[in-house]
Amino acid sequence: MLSLLPFLLIILVFWFLIIRPQQKRQREAQQMQTALGAGSKVMLTSGIFGTVTEVTDDYIAVEVAEGLSIKVIRAAIGRILPEEFGQEADTEGETAEAGVESASSAADESVEETLAKYTPQPVQQPEKND
Repeated sequence: MLSLLPFLLIILVFWFLIIRPQQKRQREAQQMQTALGAGSKVMLTSGIFGTVTEVTDDYIAVEVAEGLSIKVIRAAIGRILPEEFGQEADTEGETAEAGVESASSAADESVEETLAKYTPQPVQQPEKND
């Protein structure tokens, strides 16, 4: 009987360190996926951010850009984001657009000049003297 005690202890430790936390994570993911609704801001497991537009039993439609939606399975939802998450992204987009406009106006040189400037030139090999 005493020889079985280490095996039982290993099984108990295995249960508390691996199996129980995994079951908790699965339960939390299931609750999160059932709580999804249209208008929820989400991050997919691939790192794509968007807003849920349609929820069915099999898939969820996520709008990732204005007028662009993708369909994903429920398990692809990584987390639900807070509502204020999208508000700070709008102000960053405005400054990014201004930067693109200034960069395009500063591009006065032609494509050929740019290619000539950055194209590597062949290296001349020194002649051998025998």
